[in-house]
Amino acid sequence: MSKHKMPWGARRRDEAAESSNAETQQTEADVSEKTIEAPTVEASSQEVDAPTSAVEAPPIEETAAAPTVAVADYPEASGDTVAVAAGSTARGGGLWLRVFAYGLLPALVLLLAVAAGFLKFYDINESVNETARIEAVQAAKDGTVKLLSYNADTVEQDLNSARDLLTGDFQDAYTSLINDVVIPGAKEKKISAVANVPAAAAVSANGNEAVVLLFVNQTVVVGQDAPTDTNSVVRAKLEKHGDRWLIAEFEPI
Repeated sequence: MSKHKMPWGARRRDEAAESSNAETQQTEADVSEKTIEAPTVEASSQEVDAPTSAVEAPPIEETAAAPTVAVADYPEASGDTVAVAAGSTARGGGLWLRVFAYGLLPALVLLLAVAAGFLKFYDINESVNETARIEAVQAAKDGTVKLLSYNADTVEQDLNSARDLLTGDFQDAYTSLINDVVIPGAKEKKISAVANVPAAAAVSANGNEAVVLLFVNQTVVVGQDAPTDTNSVVRAKLEKHGDRWLIAEFEPI
């Protein structure tokens, strides 16, 4: 059996065709690689160049240096500005001093004078009130003892002398009470009484009036009976007549 052989001319054409196909494929591959790589190179170039342009664009150094150049080139203008500012400050300070000297200072002096006068008046008033308290409390204690103390044998003399320590309506009421009830009863039943004031305090006091609270103990003896003790709290109002404190009200509470 004999092998079939391709003619030499046909074989050459096939080899040429294959070689042409191979070159075509290689060319397409190169073109593809260039097409892919070209944008990458351009993008990279743009990315590298872009920040440089962004950094160089703003005139930072010129803006920062501008005030220095202006001050250096125009020293007289700078001096005038300082002088104007200093003059304004001086005028403002002078105005404030005038306001203080002619307005605030006299008002402050007047205020201090009023305050000093008030404090002096307050001190004097407090001194007067303190004296009134002391005198009124003592007068209330002495008057209470005399009002509630008497002996059966001298009752009329004792209670009438106490009457002189009273004033106003209370004096009249006390006079009626001792004359109508106390003196006749003490003489008839031999009643004697002794009072003392262990404690007393001023509720209020001024130069003319005072209110005093008194804690009163009274011991009463009727004939030959045993003594009877009574404890009470009394509110007494006193009025000053001349240099004397007189009892105007006397109420047990």
